[in-house]
Formats: sequence, structure tokens, C-alpha cells
Amino acid sequence: MDERTGDVHGDDPYCGPAAPARPAAGGPPFAECVLCREPTEYPESVRGATLCPVCEWQEAQRTACSG
Repeated sequence: MDERTGDVHGDDPYCGPAAPARPAAGGPPFAECVLCREPTEYPESVRGATLCPVCEWQEAQRTACSG
């Protein structure tokens, strides 16, 4: 976490850019990432563990390297 801004992901080249801000009012509500609570690309109605694009990528990297 970036102590100066409170950003979970920051612009660290390892982590990638921060997740996009929540869409403007009037759009569908988006689910929060179960790891960092940033908005995901999925609507709130999606069941299961939803991850933001950054956490989804990191999880894929961990899974690929653990086998």
C-alpha cells in the first residue's frame, strides 16, 4: 500500500496500474474485489469471489508459479 496516497496497488511496475475508479452514477453497481476492495469489472449480482484486474493477474501468476 502506498503510504502517501493510501492506494493499494500504486504504480509499482510489478503490480501494474491502479484499478479504474468507480463508474459515474447511473451505471450498474460493480462488485468489490475480495482482496483489496477496489471495483471489479463484474456487476454486484455476480456470485462467487470477484477480483479486480490487478488482483486477478497476481492470482494467476501465483497459480502458474506454484505448480
